[in-house]
Parts: sequence; C-alpha cells; structure tokens
Amino acid sequence: MSRYLVPAVVLCALVAVPAAARPLQLSPEAYRTVAPEPEVVVAPPAAEPEPAPVRTAAAPQLGGGFIEFLFGGGRPVAPRYGAPADPYGRGYQEPAYGPQGYGRPAPTSEPARPAMDPRYLKQVVGYAGEEKPGTVIINTRERFLYLVQEDGKALRYGIGVGRPGFTWAGVKQVSAKREWPDWRPPDEMLKRRPDLPRYMPGGPDNPLGARAMYLGSSLYRIHGSNEPWTIGQAVSSGCIRMRNEDVIDLYERVKVGTKVIVI
Repeated sequence: MSRYLVPAVVLCALVAVPAAARPLQLSPEAYRTVAPEPEVVVAPPAAEPEPAPVRTAAAPQLGGGFIEFLFGGGRPVAPRYGAPADPYGRGYQEPAYGPQGYGRPAPTSEPARPAMDPRYLKQVVGYAGEEKPGTVIINTRERFLYLVQEDGKALRYGIGVGRPGFTWAGVKQVSAKREWPDWRPPDEMLKRRPDLPRYMPGGPDNPLGARAMYLGSSLYRIHGSNEPWTIGQAVSSGCIRMRNEDVIDLYERVKVGTKVIVI
C-alpha cells in the first residue's frame, strides 16, 4: 500500500509546485459580489371596470368630402344627401318654406290669377274718325278705350266693361276727377250685394284703384282696378275699369269737361 502511496504524493507535489509558482491573476470583477436577482412575481391582471359613456359634441356638418376630412378629425365622412337623419326617431319632416326659407315658394291661400292678355296693353293706333283730339271713345264690344290724338292717331287702352245686363251706351262728359278715391257702393249695388262695406277709404285695396273720372251725373266712372287680370272681360256693374298704370296715364291727359262716347 505504502509502495503506491509515496509515488502518488510525489506526483501531486510535482504538479502543485508549478501551479503555485504562477502569479495569481484575478480581474477586478472577481472582487465584486453579485447579488442574486430577486424573483419577480407577476400578479394576475385585475378586471378593468367598464368605462363610463362619454358624450361628445356632434361633429360639425361640413358637407362631407375633403373639407370634412380635414376638419372632422381626419375621418372621411360620406356626403349627406337627401333628408337628414332623425336622431329622435320622430320621423323626418320637410322644413317650412316661407319668406326666409328656401326651395319652392310658400303655398298661398289666394288662387292663381291669369296674366292679362298683352293685346290690352296701351299702344298707339291709327284713327280715321271725325271726333276732335282729346275725345274719349269707349268700345265696350272690343273692350278698348281710345283717346283721340293729332295726325290721325289715337292712344288705345284695354278696359273691363259691364257684365251682361249692366252694359250701356251714350255720350257723357267727365264731371269730376279723383286721386285714390273713396268708395261708397250705391244702394242698387248694396241690394244685390249686402255683404259689401258701406264705405271704403281710398288706397291700394280700394276697388276704384288709383284714379277715377266721373261721367256726368250717372253712377258710372272710368276708374282703376286692383284686379288687373280682369282687363278685357265683362265683370263690372257698368263702370269702365283700367289697369292702375293706364288710368293714371289717362287721368293726366283728360280734363274735366272732356267728351266721352260709349258705344
């Protein structure tokens, strides 16, 4: 046993001597004590509460397209055509139309009135009769009033005349002239129309219109009208009615005492 132990000890000594003879080489990190990393315990995620609803202001109505893409938060919004959506579920109703409204005109309670026939507008025509200039000739059948002029001419105006049963003919003179005349319906008319007012002051709503020329001592007049669409028709109770524009023109040309021939 000792025979084997001695060589082994000698061999270990021979190996250990060179190792001890080498200088000890340790890097600075060898002096440092590295603490073990703490164990990280990951807790299971807690259940997040439901977020409260957030009310946001409605996006501005910019008409859709590129402009709304720029100013609407970067989200392209399709253009809105047709009736707007109803967020309250009451059903869409068309907007009211009126003076400040848009689209089609507001409905009116008054019926549509036909336009006056343009042939009844004032014009100059030839005159080959024997009456002197300044004479008024009224042709109730043709629905024209003529004011005789110099050089074989006459001014012709469209008129409205008496309806059947109220036509008449004769020679009169202009006995008086009135601007924006008052209206007092005669007794005969009130018997036929008891709903008429007994008196109406002059003005745009007055049936005698802007001017009146009274014919002699009769109840008949040449006067204006607030119903120009009736010119060319037989609608009156015997008076001769004209457009307000025309009766004003005639009024300036005709004097009291002018001869008026009704045929």
